[in-house]
Amino acid sequence: MLLRTRNLLAAAIIGVGAVSGVNAADVNTAIDKGVSRVNKAQESQQKIDSIDNSIRAAEREYRGVVKEADGLKVYIEQLDKQLAAQEDELTSIQDSIDKVTLVERQITPLMLRMIDSIDQFVKADVPFLVEERSKRVENLKSLMGRSDVTVAEKYRKVMEAYQAEIDYGRTIESYRGTLEGREVDFLRVGRISLMYQSLDGNSLGVWNSTSKQWDALDQGMKGKLIAGIRIAREQAAPALIQVPVAAPQESK
Repeated sequence: MLLRTRNLLAAAIIGVGAVSGVNAADVNTAIDKGVSRVNKAQESQQKIDSIDNSIRAAEREYRGVVKEADGLKVYIEQLDKQLAAQEDELTSIQDSIDKVTLVERQITPLMLRMIDSIDQFVKADVPFLVEERSKRVENLKSLMGRSDVTVAEKYRKVMEAYQAEIDYGRTIESYRGTLEGREVDFLRVGRISLMYQSLDGNSLGVWNSTSKQWDALDQGMKGKLIAGIRIAREQAAPALIQVPVAAPQESK
């Protein structure tokens, strides 16, 4: 390239020299200066090309950064919206927690009163399934002192106990138990009558809610009592049965 440039310059200068009468030494000097200027021009052009390439690369990089920054801006705006929504949710959750805490403080004494009411009711009620019902009350009292059981679960258990007591008032049931040291078959008809029959069938009795003691039943009730026991045990079809009921007392 350098040789070609020199030849071109030499040809041009020789042509001019031929016209103006320039000698060979002046031609060589002119050629050298021309070559030097061309080399400097080429170097300058290379620098310009290099700078231009650098500028273009920087421009592409800038555009990429700007595009990425725009994407990050949109992403940050979305995150800000999510954070705002989460803050609202946290506020709502905290409000709910505060309300739950308040409810827990109010419902725990209520449940304790409910359990005490069941306890008193069982002791004053017709004495059927006394051990089972008393044990249920004791379990509820023990449950209330446990920290590993939620308030909701405690409340559910209390309501189950209430439901069980309600169900006793509208069901008929026969079960075997012990009375005064002997085994007997009990017959409970709701809460209106509780009777028993000894296993040999010679002793019959009914609970007197007024005197709070057992009264003997006439043997004439034996057939009715047996029929009731069979119905309660689903050994016979449901039917009307006669049961002794204490006379209503005048309230004071």
